[in-house]
Amino acid sequence: QVQLVESGGGLVQAGGSLRLSCAASGSIFSINATDWYRQAPGKRRELVATITGSSSTSYADSVKGRFTVSSDNAKNTVYLQMNSLNPDDTAVYYCNVIVQRITDRRQYSYWGQGTQVTVSS
Repeated sequence: QVQLVESGGGLVQAGGSLRLSCAASGSIFSINATDWYRQAPGKRRELVATITGSSSTSYADSVKGRFTVSSDNAKNTVYLQMNSLNPDDTAVYYCNVIVQRITDRRQYSYWGQGTQVTVSS
């Protein structure tokens, strides 16, 4: 009913930037919130950024000042702009989107497939 596609990952050198996208499609009335997580080998999953509605954002201390989450409501897409990347940012990044569905107007959570971000030194 709802599909998520993540994109934008890749390999970048330390100090560089990447922009991740999480695009939702299907029977969506609205996107109410999106969480961005990451998981590196040997580490637990970490919440790095959140956007609620289209303007309220929060960030983990480790990425404050470097990462920015935003949304394009017309495209049902949420972005994670990552600047000043360092090797500690290397991980698989996942978006988790809470949508209000057209069919029943209830909220549901959907996960993206993940996208690999690798930062070299």
